Amino acid sequence: MRCTVFLICLLTSAVTMAEDPLTEIYNFYRIDDTVVTAGQVTPEQVPLLKQAEISLVVNLATAHEERNGKEGFLVTDQGIGYVQIPVIWDKPTFADLELFFAVMKARQSRSTVVHCFANYRASAFTYLYRVTQLGVPEAEARQALEVIWTEQAWEEYPQWRKFVDDALARYRP
Repeated sequence: MRCTVFLICLLTSAVTMAEDPLTEIYNFYRIDDTVVTAGQVTPEQVPLLKQAEISLVVNLATAHEERNGKEGFLVTDQGIGYVQIPVIWDKPTFADLELFFAVMKARQSRSTVVHCFANYRASAFTYLYRVTQLGVPEAEARQALEVIWTEQAWEEYPQWRKFVDDALARYRP
């Protein structure tokens, strides 16, 4: 009986993942029914956003002509809202984070993809939003964060560990 239940759960999970077209996006991670974090959405993947019924894309990467130069046009051409908050990799700011908080609050329950080039900025900002603005338990939110942010990544990019720690100290209720 346990084997049967396990197999049913495994098959259901596999079917759900196969049905989610967004899994093709680099470093895709589904937070919940309305929020996904990811790396760069390629021009070829933009129609997948419409297929997945995404209604808002929040891009936290800086403008880069070859990587995301036409993204805003391609996304809005699909009828999807688009916001770009260019977070400088070496120096994320509280002003950037506060703007992100405001966008996330304004989106209400709109199905949203938060992305950057590799899902580091996106997962960190989304983690901070969930913990400090939504009251998600830190341990629960950290599980999603650590899918992207390995210990090696924290060591390689110490400015981000400091930023996350400082933001938690500043914004956590």
